Amino acid sequence: MKTLKEDETMKRKLIFKGKIFTLEQRVVTIRDKEYIRDIIVHPGGVGVLVIIDEKILLVKQVRHSINEETLEIPAGKLEYGEDPDFAGRRELNEEAGYECDQLKPVCAFLSTPGFCDEKIWIYEAVHPVETSHRLSMDEDEEIIKVWIDINEAYKMIQEGKIVDGKTIIAIQYAILQRR
Repeated sequence: MKTLKEDETMKRKLIFKGKIFTLEQRVVTIRDKEYIRDIIVHPGGVGVLVIIDEKILLVKQVRHSINEETLEIPAGKLEYGEDPDFAGRRELNEEAGYECDQLKPVCAFLSTPGFCDEKIWIYEAVHPVETSHRLSMDEDEEIIKVWIDINEAYKMIQEGKIVDGKTIIAIQYAILQRR
């Protein structure tokens, strides 16, 4: 993948700085012509696939951006510069009350590279167990844990009941690993 030297190829203007992301307007040069791009700068995220006895742990929560309840793997936002493995362990504990021996990397992907630099890391929890030292969830989170059979979760993707991208990737990975 070709990486550009940002300082040589684009000018940046801060439009908005929020709690979760920053919006920049960038002037980019393509074939000697300048174009304006609105870019969301995001620290990235992490999700953790937990499987016990052929069931996947999902969390149910309301996502206000779409005004709907979703089913997702335990996940969360990274702090800028934070190690994704560390963040994955934290989110697994906070959202699900679990810990594990290690986090096995599944993949990392760009959520929407057309206008956002967010990168999401997905891990699989190795030997997950309920934690004896539960961290507090964020005060603005209301989460319900749900265990779903792997095959049923895959069917829920096909039926449009699971629509979160990182969760779809994790479930499809789980299905492929069992073939």
